Amino acid sequence: MKTIGELAALVEGARVIGDPEQMVTGIQHDSRKAEKGTLFVCIPGAHVDGHDFIPQAKEKGAESILTTREMEAPEGMTVLQVPELNDALDKLVPHFYDYPSQSMRVVAITGTNGKTTTSYLIRAILRKAGFKVGLIGTIQIMVEDEVYPIHNTTPDVVEMQNILAMMRDKGMDYVVMEVSSHALDQNRVAGIEFDTGVFTNLTQDHLDYHGTMECYKLAKARLFALLGRHGKKKGKTAVVNADDAAGQTMLDYAFCEHLTYGIHTEDAKLRATEIDVHASGASFRLAGDFGTLDLKLHVTGIFNVYNVMAAAGAALAEKIEPAVIREALEAFTSVPGRFELVDEGQDFSVIVDYAHTPDGVENVLRTARQIAKHHIIAVFGCGGDRDNAKRPIMGRLAAELADIVIVTSDNPRTEDPEKILSQIEAGVKEKIGSKQHECIADRRKAIFRAVELAEPQDIVMILGKGHEDYQILKDRTIHFDDKEVAREAIRGK
Repeated sequence: MKTIGELAALVEGARVIGDPEQMVTGIQHDSRKAEKGTLFVCIPGAHVDGHDFIPQAKEKGAESILTTREMEAPEGMTVLQVPELNDALDKLVPHFYDYPSQSMRVVAITGTNGKTTTSYLIRAILRKAGFKVGLIGTIQIMVEDEVYPIHNTTPDVVEMQNILAMMRDKGMDYVVMEVSSHALDQNRVAGIEFDTGVFTNLTQDHLDYHGTMECYKLAKARLFALLGRHGKKKGKTAVVNADDAAGQTMLDYAFCEHLTYGIHTEDAKLRATEIDVHASGASFRLAGDFGTLDLKLHVTGIFNVYNVMAAAGAALAEKIEPAVIREALEAFTSVPGRFELVDEGQDFSVIVDYAHTPDGVENVLRTARQIAKHHIIAVFGCGGDRDNAKRPIMGRLAAELADIVIVTSDNPRTEDPEKILSQIEAGVKEKIGSKQHECIADRRKAIFRAVELAEPQDIVMILGKGHEDYQILKDRTIHFDDKEVAREAIRGK
């Protein structure tokens, strides 16, 4: 617990209206989660203003308010007024929770694609080595085997520090976390001391937010600038994909040990050779200063060879024995929604994957092409209110690599689904030739259509949503799970 006065002393220009000795037992910006002693953060949003929920927070027990506005203190409450909210949160929240990341090793993964799979691989290795591991990722938060839901790839600074404190209090040795470019740009990772940072790759995505690929790249590089800062813990390492052109930028910002990995870069410290990718998995030889590991994996695709190298690099940086790394990697099977097979005993394959970027679509379809014995049917869309420049690119790639293309909705949000489909279709038509393609805005109908068209030994690739069990429409969010719909379609065929 801290006093309002103690928190105010951390922020230049802060002012206390009320009792500076008021105790703070928690920090929340969701009035529904407030309780006795809560400091309620009033965030003025585009659609909702946190100040409107002060009565609800007070009713729940909140006794103090954090705001940028000049205001009288409500009866029984103390106001902490600050000049700038985000700056104040960056200073107050990690301090309030006593900097939990300093009590655990923190492995962070950033990049356009591969973050989730790499994080799960690292988690598996660390657990095999006997450590207690927390995971913060796109799919869920895990504390050992306990599972909690998550709504952003990287939670905001209030939620993040709360999660880290909970993991510390539950005795975690490690936290493995995905870190998005948005989170780095918005400083949601304020107050976290990182130990190993992993860069997977950089391909086109989020230009609606970052504007240019250069800005996107520099947002990712911020992780490595943070990694190289002096902290309480020793042994900081940047694990970077040397085959990616943006890798050098990450290294330039990382004032710590470097461990590079790659297939094509001869001077990479970790290299994969003798690669064999097949339908049921992949095998390759991993070579480095430690010697060599011959790996036989249950995950397939060149992109997963890179993910495995990234995970092995992070584990080596954390001084995990090579024999433990091999045992964990060879026992690893899959991540929900990442090249996940939907099997109802049918004579064709159905695979669900989260691929939602040009590079992601290309990777999974090229992998499918390597293992396909007949046709590939691709079902995919693009999210609304997001980077629209990638839509025709993804259309071209799907038409080039699949035999039948069915363009459908992803999460259309506030955009007209038909407009999104037409932008994707423009790319499809550039490459389609005599191939079949259809535009079906209703995602359920699109999946049913793909299954209907599937012949023996075909592969149906359902891309874009992966593990998600919802669809965001203009006026509501509905339950929607690609795997559930695919199973229903298969059983009804």
